[in-house]
Amino acid sequence: MEVIMDTTRHYKNHFKDYSIAVSHNIIETNSAMIHDEFKSLLTLEIKKLMKILKENEKKWYNNDDYSVYTGSAGIAFTLYHYGKYYNDSTYIKTATDILRKCSTDFKSKHKITFLTGVVGPLALVAVILYTQGKKEEMEQLIFKLKSFSTYVLNKHNDVPDELLYGKAGYLAGLLYVNANISPAPIEADFIKKIISYIIKSGISYSSSNCCQSPLMYSWHQKEYIGGAHGLTGILYLLLQARHYLTQEQIDNYLKPSLYYLQKLQFSSGNFPSSLGNSSDKLVQWCHGAPGISILFCLAYKIFEDNTFLDTAIHCGEVIWERGLLKKGYSICHGVAGNGYTFLYLFQQTKDIKYLYRACKFAEWCFDYGSHQNRYPDRPFSLFEGLAGVIYFLLDVQQSHLAKFPTYNI
Repeated sequence: MEVIMDTTRHYKNHFKDYSIAVSHNIIETNSAMIHDEFKSLLTLEIKKLMKILKENEKKWYNNDDYSVYTGSAGIAFTLYHYGKYYNDSTYIKTATDILRKCSTDFKSKHKITFLTGVVGPLALVAVILYTQGKKEEMEQLIFKLKSFSTYVLNKHNDVPDELLYGKAGYLAGLLYVNANISPAPIEADFIKKIISYIIKSGISYSSSNCCQSPLMYSWHQKEYIGGAHGLTGILYLLLQARHYLTQEQIDNYLKPSLYYLQKLQFSSGNFPSSLGNSSDKLVQWCHGAPGISILFCLAYKIFEDNTFLDTAIHCGEVIWERGLLKKGYSICHGVAGNGYTFLYLFQQTKDIKYLYRACKFAEWCFDYGSHQNRYPDRPFSLFEGLAGVIYFLLDVQQSHLAKFPTYNI
């Protein structure tokens, strides 16, 4: 298969790659930490961007979008992240108020995912209420969250499997609640039922379409590969739910699917957006190397198979080369989301080259709005706009703890 490379989607990366000489005021080489000088710059830019976000508060609520993905719940999640990092209770209170409104005013009960549905606001508010000791209200929200399982598990509803709109997105909400509330309030058997349904769906599709991977999924008649709609996002959630899986499910379905996925990598380090697509063009979290690199970092951490780390590192090279996207700065399909890859590679390898690269992508975001040929539809949102960039810059400051929001539970 001839691979067609598209070089028109990114700016040429003029940043010098890591060396001690070029990183002296960015990285503390001895401690593998960010230099105080660069940390001050990060703080300055975060405060500046937060000021812009707050000045546009009236625009957050346009279109009655209450989702984490493009709506006010995602902006609230950033305010909460900011409030926790800077120990500012005002932001935490504002975030809580917004998320409460999102969880009650959400229009469609059938949007059952963390990112695009009411599940996101419900899960986020439940966790915040837990931290505030409001147990009764928290339990009511979790009861509501669990009630959606009847819709998710109803085969006549034709719920897809993927992360953005499907069953994996519902699983993300359940896992988030159990990861952040102790003792875990959602029963293991409840979560196992959702997982089993996702795995059976993947086996059934793979079998009836003679796929080489034991798990395969389709969305809108395409077998997508990436984080948002494809096999990668589903596998990433299943790996994070591994304590609820049987050894047979891991050995016979998850691991072989990872090995299959590896074979799809282009020589550039990137991946196709869907099976049978020879175009090597999308280097972004939702489709392409960034989301897949994060998956293989986790796979290496769990299984200690060096080939998984090799795959993740190979992804990192194409992201460094072609990850400064003309599309913009967002975490879904922009520079901030691509920058997360380097934080994961740093966490996994402890190689400060990757911390340096994350800092350079953060530096690119300091000029927010200057380098983009597309204005986002939801310019202040978590996944398409400014809130996501702020979230990323906060995570660069605490690189050892960084987590891609709602993808890494």
